[in-house]
This record gives sequence, C-alpha cells and structure tokens, in this order.
Amino acid sequence: MSGESAVDIGQGWHPDPGSSRSLHADAYTEERWFDADQSAIISRTWQWICHGEKLRDRGSFVAEAIAGQPIFAIRGLDGELRAFYNVCQHRAHELVEGEGQLKNLVCPYHGWSYDLSGQLQAARHTDHLADFDTDQICLDPVQITEFGGFVYVNLDPKAAPLQEQAGDLGVEIAHWAPDVEQLTHAHRLSYKINSNWKNVVDNFLECYHCHIAHKDFVSLVDMDTYVVTTHGIYSSHMAEAGKSANTAYDVSEATVTDHAVWWLWPNTCMMRYPGRGNFIVLKIIPVGPDLTYETYDFFLETAEPNEAELESIRYLDEVLQVEDINLVESVQRGMSTPAFQQGRIVYDPSGSGLSEHAVHHFHGLVLDTYKGVAS
Repeated sequence: MSGESAVDIGQGWHPDPGSSRSLHADAYTEERWFDADQSAIISRTWQWICHGEKLRDRGSFVAEAIAGQPIFAIRGLDGELRAFYNVCQHRAHELVEGEGQLKNLVCPYHGWSYDLSGQLQAARHTDHLADFDTDQICLDPVQITEFGGFVYVNLDPKAAPLQEQAGDLGVEIAHWAPDVEQLTHAHRLSYKINSNWKNVVDNFLECYHCHIAHKDFVSLVDMDTYVVTTHGIYSSHMAEAGKSANTAYDVSEATVTDHAVWWLWPNTCMMRYPGRGNFIVLKIIPVGPDLTYETYDFFLETAEPNEAELESIRYLDEVLQVEDINLVESVQRGMSTPAFQQGRIVYDPSGSGLSEHAVHHFHGLVLDTYKGVAS
C-alpha cells in the first residue's frame, strides 16, 4: 500500500483509552483504507450468515456474499455442514442463489452436477476429453462453523476457529439467551447508509450519545446499570431494563428484563432486548468508503411477532434507526471535510455507558490489521 503508512494512520491512538485519540478520518474516507478493510478484515474474519435453524435440514442451503465474494453454506446429505465458493469449476457461473433445499448442485449454465460435499458427479459431453477426471474436480471450500446458535464462515483458510478466538462469548450468549437455538426467524429490516462501515460500528459501540440522541432508548434501559466490557475480539454491553413506563415500547409483560448486547469483531452485533424471548442480529456490510448496508434479523419465540414485538420492531425501524443513521451520515460528511482529522476518546474507568472504551478497543483491532497491509 503506497502513501500513508499504518504508523501514520495510527498516530494519536494510545493503548490507554484515557490517553487516546480516535482513528484518523482518512480511514473512513479514502478508497485505499476501504480496500484494506475488505481484503484484510472482512475477508479474514468470521462472518455471520444465518441462524442455525436455516441449515438444520439435510440439503438446506443459504447463498451469501462476503467482501464481494459469492459463497454458499449447505447441510450435506451426510449431515455435515459445509461452505464453498459459489463458483462452478467449468466456467465460474454461480451455482445457487438465495436459500432453499436441494439434493444435488446443478450449474444453471452448462449443467455440471456436484454432490453436496462439493464433488463433481457429472459433466455433459466430456467423455472424450483427454485427462478429464470428475474425481479430481470439486468446489473450492470455505471455513464454516456453528457458534452461539448461528452459522459463520471465514474466507481465510488459515484462520483460527471462532470458538478459539471468541473466548467466553459463547458462554455469555448461553447465559443471557439460553433459548437462542429454539428461537425462529420472524422479521428482517434492511438499510442503506451513506457512511463508512466503521462509523456505524463506532456508533453502535458507545452510548455516550444516547442521552442526547436517543431520548426513548434511555427510558427503556436503566442507564445507571449500563456497563461495557471489552474482551479479545468482542465487547459486551449490559444493562437492566428501566423500572418504570418508557416511551420506546411496551414491556409490561416482558419475560426478558435485561438489555444484553455483544459486538463481535469486526461487523456482527447481537442484541437481546427487554420483552419476550428474543435475539436480534445486526450485520454491518461494507460496500464502499462512504456506503454501508445493514440487515437487522429478529429471532423470536414465534414466527409471527405479537403486538408488543411489532411495536418494538416499529420503534427500532422508525425511531432508533432513523436517529442513528442521521448521526453516522452526518459524521461521514464531517470527516470528508478538512476540518476534522481525529477526536479524543472519552473514557470512564468504571466502564459505564458514557465511556467510549469499546470504540477504542475496535480501533486498536483495526490498526493491528492495517499494520499487516501497509508498505
């Protein structure tokens, strides 16, 4: 990578959050750093795909794109979970799209057929070809794992297992959301945001802005109990539900009375809000230096949300997300001016919701990655 080095882009960041500044604005606005994000971060980390329920049955599959690369996950007829690049070995056509169920993989271009372990079974009109052996042709595999009730993939064949990297995250999810594997998909919200993905992550990782920007949210959650803890590649954000009526949505019949949130490096956010049994996964998808897609998937006790859950979904969609998208798009515009280079991290040693130490933690992981790609 030519131009500014990792040392320059990391200037001002300090291991002590109380003495640190944030990432430089260039990391959020310049194409070269977005390219580094895609090649060195998104392509080499565990990426959330779906709830385990979607791939429980033999032959079930889900197609996705990771850092622009087409892949699919599939449950084999032997019960094994596998993932492959979604690329036929004949002329590179994609084999599947969306999600569904099948018994074998047939390329829609020329009809080459693979079994669900990725092995080529048949190729039309190839019997006369020299040195052509179907046994020697198979789909290119991708690492895949089930973790905390969900399925993740990693394009890096050398990446350590997520269970090894994630420390106690699985234990925390099992403690705070013991029903996660029994929940079912009920709703998806999708957004297009005119901001760099790292600004979206930054905003998610701190509640220093909540009293100012989210008046309803701070009535839903008891901010006096809000505690943020950073770990190796994740952070946890825990609080109790508010004790009185709130202006966000009705929780009068809630069986879940805690606000439990996790961020998993680099772009997966998991939430359990006050209400019935629930789990929400926010996937932050980098698209360009100033463009991000988001998906919010709601997993509930039933596929049809009840009235209180519909109210909570409307609150998140029509209030909380509107507030947050306005914030990060404004930040992106500010970072694109000569008036801003970097800001100070606000740190509370008690780890309260008013502290930005989880943002600092994220920036440290980003900078560690940038060191490996700069020349």
